[in-house]
Parts: sequence; C-alpha cells; structure tokens
Amino acid sequence: MPDVIFNGPDGRIEGRYQHSKEPNAPVVLLLHPHPMHGGTMNNKVVYTMFHAFAKRGFSALRFNFRGVGRSQGGFDHGVGELSDAAAALDWVQSHNPDASRCWVAGFSFGAWIGMQLLMRRPEIEGFISISPPADRYDFTFLAPCPSSGLIVQGDKDETVPEADVAKLAHKLANQRDITVDYKLIKGANHFFTDKLPELEGLVDKYLDKALAPAAEKPAKVAKAS
Repeated sequence: MPDVIFNGPDGRIEGRYQHSKEPNAPVVLLLHPHPMHGGTMNNKVVYTMFHAFAKRGFSALRFNFRGVGRSQGGFDHGVGELSDAAAALDWVQSHNPDASRCWVAGFSFGAWIGMQLLMRRPEIEGFISISPPADRYDFTFLAPCPSSGLIVQGDKDETVPEADVAKLAHKLANQRDITVDYKLIKGANHFFTDKLPELEGLVDKYLDKALAPAAEKPAKVAKAS
C-alpha cells in the first residue's frame, strides 16, 4: 500500500493509496475525523472502511487533511478541508479515468466533509457516513440527498448524540428515489472501541447489497432501521 503525495489547494497532501488490478475498477475516497482532535487517515474506523472497499476491488485513497501528518497547510474549519477532498478525488480519478463507479466514505468530521463533496460531485453514486456530527454541523445542504448510502452510529457515542444522527438519517431516508440505511451498533462509543468487527460486518453486508448487479437488487425502498 504505497504512500502518495499530491498537490492540494494549500500545498502537498499526504495519502495512502491502493490501486486495483481490475480493469475499470471503481474508486473510493475515505475521509478522517477532526484534525484538531487527533484525527488522521490512520484512524481505525477509516482503515476498517478502507479495507472493506479495497477487498472488493476498489482503487481506494485515504489522506490527511491539511496540517495533519505530512500534509501542508493549517486547519480551515471545513472550508479548506472540503477543497482538499475535492483535490484528492481529482487525483484518484486521474489515476482511474475509466472507473466504473465512485464512492465516498467518512467518519465523524470526515462524514460531514464527505456529504458536502457528495453534493458537489454528481459522479459520486454512493456513500458511507460513520457517526456524522449532526449535533454541531449543518446538514441542511442535503436537500435533496443525491445518492443512496449507509449511516452507522453507536448508541453509547459520547461525542455525537445518537438522537441527532437518527433524526438526520430519518430525514434522508424519507426522500424519494434514494435508499438510506441507518444502522445502530449497541454498546459502541464514538470510536467503536471493541466494536470494529461489528462495524466491519455492517459495512461488508451493506456493500455486498449495494454493489450487487441490478438484477439481484430488491426494489428501492427508503428505510431506516
């Protein structure tokens, strides 16, 4: 899994990239939690998602936002970080010009950035948001949410109240023409301590369903569970 350095809007950006050997492989961008609270691309939740996509043949990129690790620049309260994510997606697409599909996945602060990127890049067809901070950031830009996806939350999250995430998930799940699954992991705190295998299982199950050939998929029904 090679280290990569690419140009971002505020200097060099550091990443880890796994290139798929499959022709026309899909791509995914993975976004880490808050840079000012220890978030990096090596976060265990981010790596869990990275591994789930990579083993399904995705070309997968995770990277450090500006000011984290070897990425240049400084924290920009989400504005610059969204620009970093757009630059990272440009980079991975430049190395996969014939990608069959495009996804974004984020954890906490990274989930908020990822959902904003989803609204700006119509080629993104699916998302995974883990513990989106619906209590402290505005998600009303998802009007409507353009793609189907998965939201996962722990019921013992001490950082992001479960009720706020459930409310967001319910709002998105009631929109037409998309399917948003909401999964709650009992006993899980914000970082899913001792619950990463369960989280990985949920992500695996969701991806198997979402990536199945169209003929194998059930009819679209918006739901939250």
